[in-house]
Amino acid sequence: MKCPFCGEIENKVIDSRLSKDGGEIRRRRECLSCERRFTTYEHIEEIPIMIVKKDGRREEFRREKVRSGMQRACEKRNISMDQIEEFIDNMERDLRETGKKEIPSRRIGEMIMEALHKIDDVAYVRFASVYREFKDVNDFVSELKTLLTNEKQK
Repeated sequence: MKCPFCGEIENKVIDSRLSKDGGEIRRRRECLSCERRFTTYEHIEEIPIMIVKKDGRREEFRREKVRSGMQRACEKRNISMDQIEEFIDNMERDLRETGKKEIPSRRIGEMIMEALHKIDDVAYVRFASVYREFKDVNDFVSELKTLLTNEKQK
């Protein structure tokens, strides 16, 4: 690590500490040439997950978009922010574990609908109506019939 004061490369680490969230290491260093101290931070460089949209465009995965969509679907329902955040954490981890650099937006939508279906049927239908682009009341009725049929089979 190059000294920010004199430019010398030789230095020693005096102290190392993990950050509160464990995502990076703070290192206190001392330059062997000018003997001044400085701090460096070391963290894992994560490769961004790219989402392939329906029209072929690509954009970086953003937790905020998932959170926003789920919050709208869960409005006035008995679903905590902790439940939503936990789902998003798990989803992001699962997406990274696939090892794929590009994920179809369809997969993200299906994962959200699957989770909402387990948590709350009203939130599920709200999200599905936007995600599947319901055109009229018949689309709602069809989805509700499917939902009710699946409930009876359980």
